[in-house]
Amino acid sequence: MAIIRFSDRPLFRNPWADFERMRREFDTLFHGLAPEYPGRPGGTVFPALNISEDADHLYVRAEIPGVKAADLDLSVEGDTLTISGERTTCPAGQQLSYHRREIECGRFNRAVTLPTKVNPDQVAAGFVNGVLTITLPKAAAVKPRKIEIKTQ
Repeated sequence: MAIIRFSDRPLFRNPWADFERMRREFDTLFHGLAPEYPGRPGGTVFPALNISEDADHLYVRAEIPGVKAADLDLSVEGDTLTISGERTTCPAGQQLSYHRREIECGRFNRAVTLPTKVNPDQVAAGFVNGVLTITLPKAAAVKPRKIEIKTQ
């Protein structure tokens, strides 16, 4: 049993030090449970997209190769845009042994919170060469308005 003299104790002890030690221990524990696969990218989000805006519209551009326009569903509810569909490029019924598999197939669903309110009745979408372009007009309440200053 170690004897610690009262005068050897630090004057101030960090109350968060134990939590930091526990976090490091959990990181070490969970790092050992998940084996790493060098050929498989981790945490990909499908479809990849860009969101941009101008004064009147939001533009969403999503790359969805290997999907037909008929297999896509778009919906706008409140300030959330949802893109869902199914990619059916995998051969059905075949037992294949993959050496590398980076292209997933099956159903996908991506919901994105839009930065401003939009008018859902005037949303337009186009699909050309695997690129989905969605034009969302901003709601009138969020568009900047020019106010005239009257002089007397």
